[in-house]
Amino acid sequence: MGLLAVLDEAVAALKAPLGGEDRAQGWTDDLRREVQEEISINRSVLRRHGTGMVRHLRPRFDEWMEHEGVQPGRLRELVGDVQRSFVEARAMA
Repeated sequence: MGLLAVLDEAVAALKAPLGGEDRAQGWTDDLRREVQEEISINRSVLRRHGTGMVRHLRPRFDEWMEHEGVQPGRLRELVGDVQRSFVEARAMA
């Protein structure tokens, strides 16, 4: 799956309301919105200026999740996929 597709999937999932399991894993509505906005901004930059811009974007979603104390689960895995996709895309750029 390409980087933009991963970002699209993550934005869609993070726009949906949190479930009880998500909340139990440490997600709050504010955190969900902030992460969704950050991914949306990165996605917009790549769409507007091309995927070559990936070498200039340095998201640290993994560190953010760790700092916020978010436990493993569906949304954290999705955010991890975004982080890995950025790393892979930078390596190929």
